[in-house]
Amino acid sequence: MRDVLPELMAWWEAGETVGVGTVVATFRSAPRPPGASMLVGPDETAVGSVSGGCVEGAVYDLATSVVASGEPALERYGVSDDDAFAVGLTCGGILDVFVEQVSRETFPELGGIAADVDAGRPVALATVIEHPDPAWLGRRMVVRPHAPAEGGVGSERADAAVHDDALGLLAAGSNATLTYGPDGERRGEGMRVFVWGFAPKPRMLVFGAIDFAAAVAKVGSFLGYHVTVCDARPVFATNSRFPGADEVVVDWPHRYLRAELDAGRIDRRTVLAVLTHDPKFDVPLLEVALRLPDDVRPAYIGAMGSRRTHDERMDRLVEAGLSKEEIALLSSPIGLDLGARTPEETAVSIAAEIVARQWGGSGERLATTEGRIHHDD
Repeated sequence: MRDVLPELMAWWEAGETVGVGTVVATFRSAPRPPGASMLVGPDETAVGSVSGGCVEGAVYDLATSVVASGEPALERYGVSDDDAFAVGLTCGGILDVFVEQVSRETFPELGGIAADVDAGRPVALATVIEHPDPAWLGRRMVVRPHAPAEGGVGSERADAAVHDDALGLLAAGSNATLTYGPDGERRGEGMRVFVWGFAPKPRMLVFGAIDFAAAVAKVGSFLGYHVTVCDARPVFATNSRFPGADEVVVDWPHRYLRAELDAGRIDRRTVLAVLTHDPKFDVPLLEVALRLPDDVRPAYIGAMGSRRTHDERMDRLVEAGLSKEEIALLSSPIGLDLGARTPEETAVSIAAEIVARQWGGSGERLATTEGRIHHDD
């Protein structure tokens, strides 16, 4: 929903009614992840996508019907032989789409959610998408850390279960469909609740104010990261040299990382690109990074350098007392083997390795592999 929120808010603030279709579950090689949304506006305009074009027409028609009736609907789309090209996914995937009517009357909490998203404050939205009692469908709960829940899904027991699980998803910055018994029983079926976790953007910390850092910052921003470039040398660490970064910090890398950890701004979604390839900077930094506790250990820690620099770095890390297990967390030399030469090409190889680590990809050419393209998450 984040991608279409500006358009949705414009219609919401104008008092209009919008049909909203959201991917709430995917199976096999579905083209869009849970949380992807498509809007059907009051002027019959379609905004966003739930499948990259495969089933948009069917979802559009369903959203139009939902706006007219006011009754939410959950529909499954997939390949179905004769109908594959009409309402199916030609890629072979299957997805569940929940379609609902959104307006000031049906969703008064939307303004507060949008304000939180714009300000970078964590907020989760839980919506009942399936239940034996139709009266429960579409009920919502807004969950914020350290604050009472807003709204509810149907009962005190169900509210408590969904609230706790939504906080967990919010901490991880992920979306998911949760299954409960009809009254929120943990071990049961009948009620499904979709939770959007609108956490602040994950962070990319780029250490070393070199030309490669400018390219990495640009591709990091493109991937949706909040990018920080850090270097101890003020003559190089300037905003004008890194227009693709959200912030540029002048500080010793290891000191900055420790301060961010103490401030609670490092989590398991954070990625680190150490581009200094200077032992006086990168060894103290990696000592801190590779020893972070499991609950805040970054998803990716990569360090740039030639094979010789890599070997020397490994020796220094061993001399610093790091264990084999800690050193094994480091991706060095950084990036995938793409034959990259330019800073931009190198940035692509780094980004490719980050994406592969995130989703369990092998980094091999798809043309030479078999099986599913998208790994199970």
